[in-house]
Amino acid sequence: MRYERSDLMIGTVQEGLQALVDSRHGDPFSILGRHQYGDLVVVRALLPGALGVQVVEADTGRLLAELEPIHEGGLFAGVTGSTGPYFYRITWPDAVQEMEDPYSFGPLLGDLDLHLIGQGTHYDLGRTLGAIPMEVDGISGVRFAVWAPNARRVSVVGDFNAWDGRRHPMRLRPQAGIWELFLPRLTHGERYKFEIIDGNGNLLPQKADPVARASEAAPSTASIVASSKPFRWNDEEWMRSQRQVRSGETAISVYEVHLGSWVRIPEEGNRSLDWVELSQRLVPYVKSLGFTHIEMLPIMEHPFGGSWGYQPLGLFAPTGRYGTPEDFAYFIDRCHQAGIGVILDWVPAHFPTDVWGLAKFDGTPLYEHADPREGFHKDWNTLIYNLGRNEVKGFLIASALEWLEHYHVDALRVDAVASMLYRDYSRNAGEWIPNKYGGRENLESVEFFKHLNSIVHERCPHAFTVAEESTAWPGVTKPPEEGGLGFDFKWNMGWMHDTLHYMSDDPVYRKYQYGGMTFGMIYAYSERFMLPISHDEVVHGKGSLLGKMPGDPWQKLANLRAYFGFMWGHPGKKLLFMGCELAQETEWNHDGSVVWDLLDQPGHAGMQRLIRDLNALYAKEPALQFGDLHPEGFEWAVADDAENSVYGMLRSAQDQSSRMLVVSSMTPVPRENYRIGVPNEGRWEVVLNTDAEIYGGSNFGQTEAWAEPQPSHGKPFSISLMLPPLATVFLRWRG
Repeated sequence: MRYERSDLMIGTVQEGLQALVDSRHGDPFSILGRHQYGDLVVVRALLPGALGVQVVEADTGRLLAELEPIHEGGLFAGVTGSTGPYFYRITWPDAVQEMEDPYSFGPLLGDLDLHLIGQGTHYDLGRTLGAIPMEVDGISGVRFAVWAPNARRVSVVGDFNAWDGRRHPMRLRPQAGIWELFLPRLTHGERYKFEIIDGNGNLLPQKADPVARASEAAPSTASIVASSKPFRWNDEEWMRSQRQVRSGETAISVYEVHLGSWVRIPEEGNRSLDWVELSQRLVPYVKSLGFTHIEMLPIMEHPFGGSWGYQPLGLFAPTGRYGTPEDFAYFIDRCHQAGIGVILDWVPAHFPTDVWGLAKFDGTPLYEHADPREGFHKDWNTLIYNLGRNEVKGFLIASALEWLEHYHVDALRVDAVASMLYRDYSRNAGEWIPNKYGGRENLESVEFFKHLNSIVHERCPHAFTVAEESTAWPGVTKPPEEGGLGFDFKWNMGWMHDTLHYMSDDPVYRKYQYGGMTFGMIYAYSERFMLPISHDEVVHGKGSLLGKMPGDPWQKLANLRAYFGFMWGHPGKKLLFMGCELAQETEWNHDGSVVWDLLDQPGHAGMQRLIRDLNALYAKEPALQFGDLHPEGFEWAVADDAENSVYGMLRSAQDQSSRMLVVSSMTPVPRENYRIGVPNEGRWEVVLNTDAEIYGGSNFGQTEAWAEPQPSHGKPFSISLMLPPLATVFLRWRG
């Protein structure tokens, strides 16, 4: 069939061709690919830098057309009589490449996907947006999709096209603002970003994929096509068993860890351990100490290591610092096989302003608020997610589910909840916008948390959520249907602050601060609490936990042992930051490592053994678990002896068959014949004494006490105790 050169331009206008080669055309599919005009079938390809392009019939390998250059910007066109499958044979200056035409494929995302994304209720974004390896029409490749509703043009760029945004402009699905493109013959492992021209025609810095499931490790910033091959899990029994943990009726003792500074290898450039090494060293260590869970500071991809992960930009990608996503899944699986749950810190409050990230993603405030009074955190120089936008809420909830469903994570600890709940958080008058009722409450955040927790509990019955909420916001752990936010647990920041303030006082003055240790029980059952001694207490000039304790070196260790005993005897789930279990003397340094050499010293090795024994006692004794959530499982045995700085807590199991008396003496004075009332007669056995020699103590005390029918503290019986100095003693009723 004969044709004229003008036939190659049919269906186009010069301005459109120019816009296409200038990377400003919003609908490349209207020009590129194969188009039929009556009997004429025209194929066009935009391949800047190519020397020649042939169209080859896929089934037979027959040459269908030699495309002509019709624009100096790299636009080729030709006429072919075939309407069957074809591919290009492209001659580059240094190679010949064969690939199917990306512009020969129809729309990829279904209307339901687009509707749910726009509605903010598509909770499987990690398998819908981003880069997904798949087959289309029998051709293997990668489908790229990204939300950028206000962009004029979006291209996918990477090593596969020399990072040239002219090569692969995407198709806009206007009903949801989604741009998509299928690139044949690509596979997992490819690096990529998105190149965007905003609505005003400005070229933006190349953007990492907001829904990337793998990323380059910082300081590199490219997204990586992750494999879609399912991970082979070996934790079925574990996943089925976790509903009881979520109920809160069992012991929960958490080892909080910053993976990059737990152990470093000095001989190899002071590097951190990777996921496989952590599974071999961290998992058995945590298991040996009796912790039930590992909580990791955020491992989502983040640009600045000094943020410890709390300023993430890759909410769907495990950081490349420690290995691949498959390595991360292997680590989770090893934890579960060892009987250890995994909690991830997760940050839906804010994100950093890096130009290659979410900030003004399509040239407009897309993920963040436009008004800095709502959208900018002065404390952290970060941007605040706009939770009034459906797509943003859906993005965050889908991120949470990515970790819980696809990586089998057991819980999320949601960071900076208070900053989300209050519109005036850390703002002066005039620096914030009231809600529609004129109040300071962030109503959008309230609804977000209710929705998040409802979805998590519906779809992930194995999982629980924890709120880091530092104010007295009511109902943080009440169900949404009862007006609460729906979290399963809340960090008790008040208890942490009050008790550490008390312990930092010289014992001589503690009688004046006596209520600091008892005040927490006034509100202990207003929420489902976790007692946190977290990374925040041992950084930024606060010193180490040991350094907060008064006295000489022996007294410092004794104070800390007594405090740990009080903490494990007090109602509430437990959390301890790494290094505290061996009484690290210096504050945490994220560029360093836990000072493991301290274990060569008996006092520090004894502290580690104490934590192991406290965890074992907590896990074994129903009396130390039931009262975590139920007030009938706790009562004060001594809460009025300020003069001697002595506290007594009586813990009971649900059926009262198991009882535990926990007595703390917070002065360096041994006390003999200290009488405490108890509800049961018979023998009370000392099962743990923090002053025992094996922990580095003076070994003062007794092994048992017998209850006598001598009333005391409102009880019909009492026991006489030898209270060690600066110590906590646990006594189990034996009957």
